[in-house]
Amino acid sequence: MLDRISHRGPDGNGSRLVGATWLGHVRLSIVDVDAGAQPLPSGEGHWAVVNGEIYNHVELREASSRAFRTDSDSEAALAAAIVDDSQALGDLRGMFAFAVADEHGRLVVARDPVGVKPLYWARIGEATLFASEIRSFDPEHRALVEAFPPGHRWTSDGDLHPFRALHVAGPELTDHEQAVSMLRETLVTAVRRRMMADVPIGVFLSGGLDSSLVAAIMARHSGDAHGPVHSFAAGTVDSSDLAAARRVADHLGLVHHERVYDADEVVDVLPEVVASIESYEPSLVRSAVPNYLLAEDAARTVKVVLTGEGADELFAGYDHYRDLPEASLRAELVRNVSSLHHLNLQRCDRVTMAHGLEARVPFLDRDVVNLAARMPVEWLLPGQHGEEKALLREAFAGWLPDDLLWRPKEQFGDGSGTAEVMAGRVDDLVPEMGWCDQRVGSLPAPRSREELAYQRMFAEKLEGVPASLLGRFATE
Repeated sequence: MLDRISHRGPDGNGSRLVGATWLGHVRLSIVDVDAGAQPLPSGEGHWAVVNGEIYNHVELREASSRAFRTDSDSEAALAAAIVDDSQALGDLRGMFAFAVADEHGRLVVARDPVGVKPLYWARIGEATLFASEIRSFDPEHRALVEAFPPGHRWTSDGDLHPFRALHVAGPELTDHEQAVSMLRETLVTAVRRRMMADVPIGVFLSGGLDSSLVAAIMARHSGDAHGPVHSFAAGTVDSSDLAAARRVADHLGLVHHERVYDADEVVDVLPEVVASIESYEPSLVRSAVPNYLLAEDAARTVKVVLTGEGADELFAGYDHYRDLPEASLRAELVRNVSSLHHLNLQRCDRVTMAHGLEARVPFLDRDVVNLAARMPVEWLLPGQHGEEKALLREAFAGWLPDDLLWRPKEQFGDGSGTAEVMAGRVDDLVPEMGWCDQRVGSLPAPRSREELAYQRMFAEKLEGVPASLLGRFATE
């Protein structure tokens, strides 16, 4: 199982039998590079394997009565699992999926409330197996695999329950100026938390609003400890994303890197992209291609990148939100944020970790999520400029030139040029006239010629994966 996900941890490989549990870990060294190897011991018979980052580990150490053995943020997760109550687990701020076993046979498994970090499980006979990617399981067992629910904790006695809700209700804001100020301060704090690392960090920069704001905050708060901020952009030679990202990077004084690709490179890399994201959803694949190629280049320079994932779902950034009645918009936003773990977050995690690169998502910080839910729905609709996410744009007035701050949104696959490439090549991938009558195994009927092409690649690479695990957008 570890061998199949070795790309996630190129810096180390460890395993240990603890009681009745085998723990295995492939390591991407980011915090406490020297002493953070896993499985990580407590010194009291507990061992942990942790995927992700605990951003508030220093504060948790200072508040704890126990002695910590390393400077690794993962030890905060280990300590919370030893206490094993909802309060201790709920106090962990970060993205994580972890397992902690003790020598008496007890096992505790938990996943962060957003589901930023992946976790799957399967009950096979008397055994329960866990892994970060579906491909880790044997092909004959994949039909039994399920997604482990975000914000839940499971123990080896069969107890599964939530430890923290993703959406925490709060009073609706009424002062627009105060809300804009709170939004700016909360997002700045979220970005600064995610700059925690003992290795170089960077930012994926599409030139759109969300990633540009993350980059602007990083540029202001990088300091001597972090060194210069590296930005990474990808697209076809004349793509709008490349041009906009170039301007943002120049304005902010970033060390900018570009991955320019052509149509042949897109087609050549498609099978590996589909296998990496473990999905054939066309919208995900189109945005995954530039991310995948970008991550390949970025991993040569940094080990961590920040991205703009989640902003559209929190602040009604997609065009189809404009057509919803106000009474339905809030519920739709909550539903979409709650579904990110098997759609955009799955794509984001897989394309980066395919190259041993960690992606962090400041917009999905718990404080940003809860603050967005306190904004009146009418504030989330297009503002006086007619553009979506007006609140975000107002909050960071002056941080970017106005033409960049108010740049209309484009889907990443569109702005990078990938969608145009696929429109021109899809007939070559699926030449049959009756494509709509084609079925690939037990997968659902394809909704387009393009989706059928991805389904065929998916079936070839990921034998046995159940359709129930695959997120599909309701609309294209």
